[in-house]
Amino acid sequence: MKHVCVFAGSNLGAFPEYEAAARKLGSALVARGCALVYGGAKVGLMGVLADTVLEAGGHVTGVIPAGLVAKEVAHDELSNLRVVDSMHERKATMADLSDGVIALPGGLGTLEELFEVLTWTQLGLHAKPCGILNVRGYFDQLLSFLNHAVAQRFVAREHRDMLLSEVDATKLLDRMEGYRAPTVEKWLDRETS
Repeated sequence: MKHVCVFAGSNLGAFPEYEAAARKLGSALVARGCALVYGGAKVGLMGVLADTVLEAGGHVTGVIPAGLVAKEVAHDELSNLRVVDSMHERKATMADLSDGVIALPGGLGTLEELFEVLTWTQLGLHAKPCGILNVRGYFDQLLSFLNHAVAQRFVAREHRDMLLSEVDATKLLDRMEGYRAPTVEKWLDRETS
């Protein structure tokens, strides 16, 4: 992986561990020689992550829709800032520029971005690893729900297992480096669903 896309909150969250995790992830990316691709803002965990990578001498590409430049306070010190027309173009551009995707804690936008990219993996549109950095158990209930969806036969086990989860940035990146997406010939089996 040479370019890693990270989805993250535009807020810092309730606990200092979230900010610390963004810093650790940024440092881990630079230590591996990975460039960061992210949503282009200088606020919240997004800004902490970008600043950490920049301070360590790494390369950061931000992708932000024109309508959010002022709202999310676009970061003006990035290696590369791409202003696009829509959220759809933002996600597609970030996915095209990256070799893997990580979600830090965040809100609805972070979850929506993660699940769209994960769905693209399920459908076989790409084979990039997708992971979450599960800081302070932030994603525990989400993971529990996904296991529930498997038990209820709305999500296949192999598709649930496409979402990697770790509490440590280095371990997550290690797992992503070794990830091989399942071969998707048919994502729906009417006989077992």
